[in-house]
Amino acid sequence: MIEAREFLEPALARGFTWYAGVPCSYLTPFINYVLQDSSLRYLSMTNEGDAVAAIAGISLNSRKSRPHRGVAMMQNSGLGNAVSPLTSLTWTFRLPQLLIVTWRGQPGVPDEPQHELMGRVTPELLDAMAIAWEPFPAISGDVGPALGRALEHMDKTGRSFAFLMGRQSVAPFPLKPGVATSRGPSAPAQGVQSRLGGLARPSRKEVLAAVIANSPVADTVLFASTGYCGRELYAIEDRPNHLYMVGSMGCVGSFAMGFALAHPQLQVIALDGDGAVLMRLGSMATMGAYGPPNLRHLLLDNGVHESTGGQATVSAQIDFAQIAMACGYASALETDDLTTITQWLQSAPLSGPRFARALIRPGTASDLPRPAATPVDVKTRLMHHLHSARGAD
Repeated sequence: MIEAREFLEPALARGFTWYAGVPCSYLTPFINYVLQDSSLRYLSMTNEGDAVAAIAGISLNSRKSRPHRGVAMMQNSGLGNAVSPLTSLTWTFRLPQLLIVTWRGQPGVPDEPQHELMGRVTPELLDAMAIAWEPFPAISGDVGPALGRALEHMDKTGRSFAFLMGRQSVAPFPLKPGVATSRGPSAPAQGVQSRLGGLARPSRKEVLAAVIANSPVADTVLFASTGYCGRELYAIEDRPNHLYMVGSMGCVGSFAMGFALAHPQLQVIALDGDGAVLMRLGSMATMGAYGPPNLRHLLLDNGVHESTGGQATVSAQIDFAQIAMACGYASALETDDLTTITQWLQSAPLSGPRFARALIRPGTASDLPRPAATPVDVKTRLMHHLHSARGAD
């Protein structure tokens, strides 16, 4: 058994400053320590996949001279929630991160019945996802070498590395009363604004063209959700400040939030879809709690899963703007007016993230192209652009 500091301080010395996850009793000492160390940040996520996506966003522009490294922490019972971003986001874009996965139901260790099967298959699940792993270093002298092996693997392969943490690996560490666990109360929000024109709704292409026109290449980064959103953005204009997500449906908000937190000097726009945001609606709570003023969340809502055949979503009966306000966004807008969307894109920063739901009509070009560059190439191009244009760390 080690003290929390015996892992977290050597990890900090190696650039690991961000932690995101879903609590587990095994992880409590780590979470309590991070919350009380001003040099570290903890993001309490609503599910394990969003933790992976947030850490991926934080590490997106990392480099050896100024690393932005993060750790996604989770109980193995929730590892299934992280399969999508671990296999289609971090793997595909080569965005390695350190994982700490607790091993509930470890064979030979008494535990609750609900952990039995997952405990038995956890190592096989990590192996199946091609995630290198080893037991968590529960002896002080083992921590440095273990972190060294993890970093060497991450830097050499561009793949994630996991520590599998057994029971009583870390000694208790208390949380002092009054310690803040999120961004804390923001200034009074502007409230929901509804500006519906009642005329023909704009197309996705028209809204994305407005986004491009109001997002300077030098200091704005656009994250486009998987599906037609990214493909249509690419078709309108392919710019080095764009990142077109593939897979990891529903993770664009958490991904963009992580990046925006790590790069407060940049303006960040997350382009989402109604089917995607419904899949991980809990991410809006996290974005409301932690999202910074440089983050805008734009939901393009056409009421259908368009890239999979046009099946209807349930978005017509959902008041996303009210949800955003209830989750703590600094402002929320619902509109079908292109001019209003443009004004929202040009609006001044507030105390926290801003949300807008753009009601659009279904439909896209039949010959919509796919990005010619690979996801890794798109990521690398964005990093080179940031380094050359702004010297972003």
